[in-house]
Amino acid sequence: MRHHIDVLGLLHMVWGAFGVLASLSLAILAVGTHAALTVAGSIGGGPRAAVWLLGVTAVLMMAFGAAWFVTGRRLRRLETKARQASLALAIPNLLVIPFGTALGIYTFWVLLNNDARTAFGWPIRGTSA
Repeated sequence: MRHHIDVLGLLHMVWGAFGVLASLSLAILAVGTHAALTVAGSIGGGPRAAVWLLGVTAVLMMAFGAAWFVTGRRLRRLETKARQASLALAIPNLLVIPFGTALGIYTFWVLLNNDARTAFGWPIRGTSA
């Protein structure tokens, strides 16, 4: 099971890095769009909303990407709170078809296993603590 936890941590780190890179590209797109609209002199309500949407999406993707990366590093170190954080982050990740869904299902499969529970210091399901 240790091998699966290491692979899962690595996949979380890669997924987080992709999220951070995507957020940086969205931020650059937002700044460039704002600059182009300012030069053109046509920054009305619709274009301004598009720039804000790009910016907010970039910030959210940066936050989730960083959270995935940090969680992946902590999973590989077998930190107890990393298991909980990874399970919590896997829930919204199920909606990101197809790769996020696959990663979310793999996360649940690995971390809800009794062997993983003991590796992270949790009692086995069905036993009293």
